[in-house]
Amino acid sequence: MRCPFCNQDNTRVVDSRPVEDTISIRRRRLCDACGKRFTTYEKVETIPLTVIKKDQNRESYKRSKIQDGVLRACYKRPIPIERVEEMIDSIEGDIFRSEDREISSTKIGEIVMEHLKDLDAVAYVRFASVYREFKDVSTFMDELKKLIN
Repeated sequence: MRCPFCNQDNTRVVDSRPVEDTISIRRRRLCDACGKRFTTYEKVETIPLTVIKKDQNRESYKRSKIQDGVLRACYKRPIPIERVEEMIDSIEGDIFRSEDREISSTKIGEIVMEHLKDLDAVAYVRFASVYREFKDVSTFMDELKKLIN
């Protein structure tokens, strides 16, 4: 890292700690040439992700869309919000681990359903009923039978 005071390359980290947002690290650095200290922030660079919708339109990935759907499915269920947030973090981890720059909304829905299945059966069925667009009672019952087995 280049020193902002003397422009030399020989600096070293003397202290590191996470920042409140938990996605970046604050580093105190010391320049070996001039002896001055300065602060840098390090953050993981994420790959911009595009979601391919069912109608083949493309839009930027938004965590809030997953969050809205999951919160709607978990409405009035005895699930702590911390647990829901952990699950959404895990879903995002699964999505970004693929390292693809594009992902279908169908694939995202399947990932969400896998996580909801482990979290709460009622929330899973609620999400599935919207996501799978059940047309009648028999398709709804088929999904329930899959969940029971």
